[in-house]
Amino acid sequence: MKLTRHNGRSGKNGTYNPRHNDRRFDVENSGHIDSERAKKNVYWDCYRGYTTAGSREDSSQPDFSFEQIELAYYTENYSDFIEAQNARNEKNRHTERNRTVGDLLKNNKTCPEESIYQIGTVEESVPPETLFQIVNEFYAEFDRRFGSHVHLLDWALHLDEGTPHIHERHVFDCKNRYGELCPQQEKALEELGVPLPEPDKKKGRNNNRKQTFDAECRKMLFRICAAHNLHLQAEPSYGGRDYLEKQDFIIEKQKKILSAQGEALTKNTVAIAEQEKKFDKAAKAVSEKEKELEKQEGLIAEKGRELSEKQAALATVTMKIADMESLVEEVADTAYEKACEVVADTVRAETQKEDIRAVEDYKKWLASPERKAPQEKRDFAVKCLCTVQEQIKNAAQKVLRKVQSALQKPEVSRANKEQIKEKARESMKDRLARGKIEADRVNRERMERRNVRAATKKDMEI
Repeated sequence: MKLTRHNGRSGKNGTYNPRHNDRRFDVENSGHIDSERAKKNVYWDCYRGYTTAGSREDSSQPDFSFEQIELAYYTENYSDFIEAQNARNEKNRHTERNRTVGDLLKNNKTCPEESIYQIGTVEESVPPETLFQIVNEFYAEFDRRFGSHVHLLDWALHLDEGTPHIHERHVFDCKNRYGELCPQQEKALEELGVPLPEPDKKKGRNNNRKQTFDAECRKMLFRICAAHNLHLQAEPSYGGRDYLEKQDFIIEKQKKILSAQGEALTKNTVAIAEQEKKFDKAAKAVSEKEKELEKQEGLIAEKGRELSEKQAALATVTMKIADMESLVEEVADTAYEKACEVVADTVRAETQKEDIRAVEDYKKWLASPERKAPQEKRDFAVKCLCTVQEQIKNAAQKVLRKVQSALQKPEVSRANKEQIKEKARESMKDRLARGKIEADRVNRERMERRNVRAATKKDMEI
C-alpha cells in the first residue's frame, strides 16, 4: 500500500477552513460523506484533547469548533505580536498595514498548515485503529522533536468517507527580532536546526528547509509503519502530479472511480447506440414487411372482389341454368303428356279403323249375290257383324286407356322424359351457340364501324 502525507495551506477559494475537518456543516448535503458513519469520527484539539460526535451533544460539556480553537490559540500566543506591530505601523504612519489576529488566520503565510495522513486506497487500506495508533505515535515523536516551534492545533480521524484518513493542522512560530512570538515557517525551521536540502546553494522555492522537514517527517512515518509490520511503497511521488488542494486530494480517488464508471457508461452508451441501430434496422425491416403485407392484403382484397363478382356471376348463371332446367322439366312433362294423348288416340283410331274396315269388307262379301247362302242367314250374319263393329268401337276405348296407362308407368315415363329433356337441352345449346355467334358478329361489326368513325374523325382533324 501507499503512505500519503499531503500538506497545504490554501487553494482557489483562499485558506483552508477547518469546518470541513470537524464536520461543522450539514453532512447530509455532501454526497461523498456517510452521515451515519460520521458519528464514529474522532476529533482532537490542543485545549480539550479527544472528542466525538456524542460529546458535542452533551450539554454539560463546553463545545468549541476548530475555528474557535485556532482563534483562541492565535489570540493567546500572537496577540502581543499583532499589537506591537500595529503600534510600529502607527508610529511609522502606515496604519493601513495594521492587522488583527483573525487576519493571521486568513493569510496563507501565517495561517496553520494542514496535513492529510492516509495509508492505502479505497480498494485496500489499514483498519482505522491501526491508522489512529500509527499517527498518534508519529505525533508524540513529532512533538518531542519539533514541538518547541511546531505546534499541533487540532486533528480529525474521518471514517465517513471512502478511505480512513486524518486531517491535522499545525502552526510554525518563533520569536522575531523584537522578541515577539509570531507565525513564521522558515525561521522556525532554521531555529530547529533543519538544514537546506542543498546547503551550498541559495535558498529558494526549490531549495528550502520545509523540503527537508517534510522528508524527515516521511522517514518518521515509514519507521513507525515498519514497526507495525506494514510494508509500504517507499518511493515518494514528488513532482509526479500537479499539486492538489485539500478537498481535491480527498476526493481524488473518487474521481478516478467516477472516471472508470464514466468509461463504463460510455461503453454502455456505445453498446446502446449499436442496439438502437440494430433496432432501427429491424424496425425498418418490419416496416417494409408491413408495407408488403399491406400490398398483399390489397391484392387479396382485389382478388376477393373479383371472386365475389365471379361468384355473383356464377350465381346468376346457376340461377339461369336452374331456370332452364325447370323449363326443360316443365316442357318435358307437358310434351310427354301431350305425346301420350296423341299416341294413344292415334293407336286407338288406327286400330279401330283397320278392324271396322275388315268387318265392312266381310259384310260386303256376305251381301254379294254370288253367295249361295239363304238371304235370311246372310242378313243375320250382317246383323251380327254390326254388333261386332259396335263391340270393336267399345274395345277401342279400353285399348286407349291401357296404352295411356302403359305410357304413364314411372319407368317408362322417366326414360321417355329424359330423352325429351336431352333433345330439349341440345336444342337450347344450339340456339345459345347460334345466339353467341350472332352477338359476336354484331359486336364485331359495331367495333368496325366505331373504328372507321374514329379514323375518319382523326383524318378530318388532321
